[in-house]
Amino acid sequence: MFGPGDLGFFERVAPLYDLVMPPASGTALADGLAHAERPIERLLDVGGGSGRAAAAITGPEVTVVDASPRMLGRARRVRGLDAMAGDASRLPVRDDAVDAVMIVDALHHFPDADATLAEVARVLAPGGVLVVREFDPTHPLGRAIELGEELVGMQSTFFSPDRLADDLAPHGFRPSVIERGFGYTVVGVRLDGSMSVGSMSVGSK
Repeated sequence: MFGPGDLGFFERVAPLYDLVMPPASGTALADGLAHAERPIERLLDVGGGSGRAAAAITGPEVTVVDASPRMLGRARRVRGLDAMAGDASRLPVRDDAVDAVMIVDALHHFPDADATLAEVARVLAPGGVLVVREFDPTHPLGRAIELGEELVGMQSTFFSPDRLADDLAPHGFRPSVIERGFGYTVVGVRLDGSMSVGSMSVGSK
């Protein structure tokens, strides 16, 4: 109904998005980023929209990547963040270019989550960390969100924390579930550069 990645929905709600969404948990994100095995100087917020999660991070250089021009406009104008348009399955970043990636409340919207994980593995330097914050569809509140998104016509695919951790391993990550519940956190540490998937670099920021 809304197109790949529910793009049409986010284009429509961009002006109101930050009014109805609660702030991202900076503590949860910091706990996840602490698993990195290299200094975090460059961080990519994939599917970061208006920069709600990126705004909760202090320290590294953060770039928001999203497919919605209107959401990115808010990230730039309202929050003063660096932002660029991009498809999560074809990130406009060179290999091994960043030290950390976060995907916050967004993975379930991506049409090809596995391709996204492969791209994250490609752009992360060895020892870098992926932090995913998501809703657990096996939790009653998570199931309610899943049903709600179905009712409004979204094409969401939700993952349990253990399923997501299992999906990370084949892409060269050492995964772990560090928080469970309605909103959970899974991290994956990039083991080395030899398992990067793909070589479709389309330039660096």
